[in-house]
Amino acid sequence: VGAIVALELFLVVGFWTLGTNAPAHVTTPTPEGMSNTLALGRVIYTQYMVLFQAAGLVLLTAMIGAIVLTLRHRPNVMRQSIPEQNARSPKTVELRKVRSREGVGV
Repeated sequence: VGAIVALELFLVVGFWTLGTNAPAHVTTPTPEGMSNTLALGRVIYTQYMVLFQAAGLVLLTAMIGAIVLTLRHRPNVMRQSIPEQNARSPKTVELRKVRSREGVGV
């Protein structure tokens, strides 16, 4: 599988660099003193602002959907109760030294 991926990568890069129109598609004039990051930011926030915001909304919807699908209440699963943990007195907790690879005896 790795050899096939490497061969395909070699073919894509080889044909792309040897193509007649490849340099025209890659090289575009940029103003003096403008970095690639600044140019990308200007393009995204001027020409593609609506599409950029739409992509953000799609990702937000997908994130909320994933959270809603995974958060379901199961009756036999113990849940964490933070108020119960905070109300617990320190006297009920016992610290024990346990050697490595040994269990805690009751």
